[in-house]
Amino acid sequence: MADKIPFGAAMNKGLTFKMGQTHVQAYTAPLLEKIEAGLIDPSFVVTHPASLEDAPEMYKKFRDKEDGVIKVVLRPES
Repeated sequence: MADKIPFGAAMNKGLTFKMGQTHVQAYTAPLLEKIEAGLIDPSFVVTHPASLEDAPEMYKKFRDKEDGVIKVVLRPES
């Protein structure tokens, strides 16, 4: 076990792992500019828009894999 991943069992099954980190800092600003300019529409990935008041409930649903939650967008009430 390495960080609770059974690598021995995975090796015996011939599984391949590929890992990496996202370069968030490098991509955030350019992507946000494209979204604001209307060149990219990220709404297809948002499954659950919600208010800030609903945040605890939405985090629980995401954690528990309920209601098909993939991406939550929290918006403050006006």
